[in-house]
Amino acid sequence: MRIGELARRTGVSVRSLRYYEEQGLLESDRTPGGHREYPERAVDRVIRIQVLYAAGLNSRVIDSILPCMRDHDGGPNEAATASLAADLTAERERIDRAIADLQRSREILNEVIEAAAPSEV
Repeated sequence: MRIGELARRTGVSVRSLRYYEEQGLLESDRTPGGHREYPERAVDRVIRIQVLYAAGLNSRVIDSILPCMRDHDGGPNEAATASLAADLTAERERIDRAIADLQRSREILNEVIEAAAPSEV
């Protein structure tokens, strides 16, 4: 499929798809006319990349994770290493801290809203 079709099917911009290629996260073949051609499995890979970016991972980390994931179900495979597991554990801990910080901020915001809201008589 061409880049426009991949963008449409994944909801990811053409610009982002080109960036993924520049970062080595996605591969395409070229037609004789120079157009990018992607295999069907690229849809799952792009969705997986999006999920990993949404989790706060950068392209370097995503590049190390993708070879360890099966595109169809995302499960680990034999390419996963203890070092990668340690890196991912540290990343999960960072995300957990960020979630806790956001929850504290929401609690404070709720208290301010409650204090500032006009009381019903």
